[in-house]
Amino acid sequence: MIARMKNVVKRYDDTVALDHLNLDVIEGEILGLLGPNGAGKTTAIRTLCGLINADSGETTVFDKVQNINNLEIRRNIGLVTQEITVFEDLSAIENLKYFGGLYGLKGEELKNNVNEMLAFVGLTDRANKRPGTFSGGMQRRLNIACALVHKPKLLIMDEPTVGIDPQSRNHILESVKEIAKKGTTVIYTSHYMEEVQAICDRVAIVDLGRVIIEGTLDELMGQVQYEDRVHLTALIPNDTLTGELKAISGVKDVFVSGNQYTIVSGSGSGNVNRIMEIAARNGGVSSFSEDKPSLEDVFLTLTGKKLRDEED
Repeated sequence: MIARMKNVVKRYDDTVALDHLNLDVIEGEILGLLGPNGAGKTTAIRTLCGLINADSGETTVFDKVQNINNLEIRRNIGLVTQEITVFEDLSAIENLKYFGGLYGLKGEELKNNVNEMLAFVGLTDRANKRPGTFSGGMQRRLNIACALVHKPKLLIMDEPTVGIDPQSRNHILESVKEIAKKGTTVIYTSHYMEEVQAICDRVAIVDLGRVIIEGTLDELMGQVQYEDRVHLTALIPNDTLTGELKAISGVKDVFVSGNQYTIVSGSGSGNVNRIMEIAARNGGVSSFSEDKPSLEDVFLTLTGKKLRDEED
């Protein structure tokens, strides 16, 4: 376990930001941290980073108790903030040298790490340019490079793709996967469910200052019951086909519009093969698809809320 938060409480005056929050971060994983606005994600991140102290409970990182005085832990953490935190009056390479120096890098090690990070985020040809001349996506990539230049064991990324173009977003997501392959543990927060679904090994959903559920995507899907929906286009739509589909055990309803059929079954009914057998016997189909539950379905079911592109 690379990090753990146990019964962590943090209050701001009368507001409880973290309410006995428990969170485990497994070494080598990409953990998606999700929650609606005000859920406590940012406070949890700041506590993990040692930027603030909790009121009670215990936070450990690298098997050591974390607090605002533990500089040694912070030297092995990288933080990518939602806001761009690079210096506009320094070039890309000067920014990387500055942040590397803050973490104690110098000489050949600093030079090599800076060059490696420029190449990693695709900014080698922009090394001597100032961030003000960069696109939003390039600035985000430089922001990530500055958090990685000291090669941290734990990287925390707070909304790293807000407001950028699809090409830059894809570049960042591929970079995150590559970072994890090289052994860095990643905590990734995002308001984009598809990002979390694409790259994360596990997901923790936070609401009202607590982790309400955590696990792999498959484990989360299994916690919430859904109706199974199958869509097919019949080559020869007819009443016999409709009747036989309705008669399948577990089928709740069959909706027909022309040659388009939607078959609704109870969760886990396993009716797909039976549906296809009946459709094939009654003239066949030209197309077929299943509705799969998504991470957003889980999130909405558990919290009753939507994610928005705002900081909590």
